[in-house]
Amino acid sequence: MAGRTGKKLAAIGIHTARELRDADAAWIRKRFSVVMQRTVLELRGTRCIEIETQPAAAKDQLIYSRSFSSKITSDDELAQVISLYAQRVSARLRAQKSRAGYLTAWAATGWADERSVAHTAHVNVPLATPSDDPIVLTKAASKLLATSFPVDGIRYARAGVVLTDLRDVDGAVPLALFREEFEGRGVGRALDQITRKLGRDAVGVGLGGLRAPPGWEMKRAMLSKRTMTHWDELPVAAA
Repeated sequence: MAGRTGKKLAAIGIHTARELRDADAAWIRKRFSVVMQRTVLELRGTRCIEIETQPAAAKDQLIYSRSFSSKITSDDELAQVISLYAQRVSARLRAQKSRAGYLTAWAATGWADERSVAHTAHVNVPLATPSDDPIVLTKAASKLLATSFPVDGIRYARAGVVLTDLRDVDGAVPLALFREEFEGRGVGRALDQITRKLGRDAVGVGLGGLRAPPGWEMKRAMLSKRTMTHWDELPVAAA
């Protein structure tokens, strides 16, 4: 066991899961917490923590935001950032079978960056009709560029796109009169099918379709294994 809990257990002579299983559950609760007591009971075969068999409820807000590995200093770079982020959050929107009625986009400088003029660009965009289309959402997010870089010396450190006013995709369908002409062509579904087969960076719309990884994208060389969500990253134990 690792971390502070592991060190506390080791200090009282518990070094393995078997030793934890055989410990006094009531004493473990008093010394640690009810969660640790439940762990002891689970190790003994007593069900205490129910497994969720129903999918989680759809979120009422979706956010895609990241810090950059290098500062953004031009409209061209920021335009690519916003295009990519809008398309990635639109994929999450379609995955939970929702449409968004409102989009917010922002970019901010780092509070510790003494070389930058402090600034936060921000825009709120109500959509004409609720949408999950990547082109519609990218166009809406791109309105952020009208508020960015008002003076020289700005170095944006992070940005994000937020979708709110989410509605179920099977709800009321907007009249064709008010929809963008490309919205019924299934662009989002086509992108989802391609990315599921070839990976997230295989294809995109406009500035989000560049194959080469942008130099500003967050570095993930030290990213921990995602053992709880990705089968191919599960640890392997050898007998």
